[in-house]
Amino acid sequence: MSQYRDRAVVLRTYRLGEADRIVVLLTQEHGKVRAVAKGVRKTTSRIGARLEPMNHVEVQLHRGRELDTVQQVDLVVSPVAIRSDLDRMGQALSMLEAADHLVVDREPNAALYSMLVGALDELALRPSPVVFAAFCFKALALEGVGPVVDACATCGSPDVVAFDLDAGGTTCRTCRIGAPIGPDVLRLLRDVLGGRLVRALAEPGSAATSALAALAARTMEQHLERRLRSVAVLEPRDERAL
Repeated sequence: MSQYRDRAVVLRTYRLGEADRIVVLLTQEHGKVRAVAKGVRKTTSRIGARLEPMNHVEVQLHRGRELDTVQQVDLVVSPVAIRSDLDRMGQALSMLEAADHLVVDREPNAALYSMLVGALDELALRPSPVVFAAFCFKALALEGVGPVVDACATCGSPDVVAFDLDAGGTTCRTCRIGAPIGPDVLRLLRDVLGGRLVRALAEPGSAATSALAALAARTMEQHLERRLRSVAVLEPRDERAL
């Protein structure tokens, strides 16, 4: 069918010509879609504000060879609480950028879509400093490349003291490579990946949550083989210890 409807999260937008905009959407059923929103930069446009990054929308699109065309947009959720908080804004934009690079155009990925919607909803509900890190590690686990955190990634020893990206997770005293990982960071990481996400999200901001966010950013960047520009808010990153 040349026309279709779907729910989507707006990942990013950029200008096209004098009045149009290209919108990158992570849809529920059709994967990542790039579409032209015609005339949305005009002051008379009724849908321009609905197609802002982070918005959860329901769209009607006309399928094209390379770019689809936006025909109708209904706003589902606009995360006002996120936009009014710089820390939450930084986490949200970083998640959008990571999701953008994780998915392939027009390849359905309903699980990642649901994960992103849930993470944005959680971030809008409360200013948890762990949302970005949780999204990254769980998204990588969904991709089948989540880090080993319950034992040494090299030998299987339970006595872990460091985290190494090349080794694929935590390492023990004997195999030790990578940056030392503190017990509080390790506990949070294990909560995120071990089914105790609610407890991790309730963690107040601390040196451990900051270190976890930095570790998540580095791990995601290694998988993507590129820097995430939006994670500057999580820096500086101390490479010597976590």
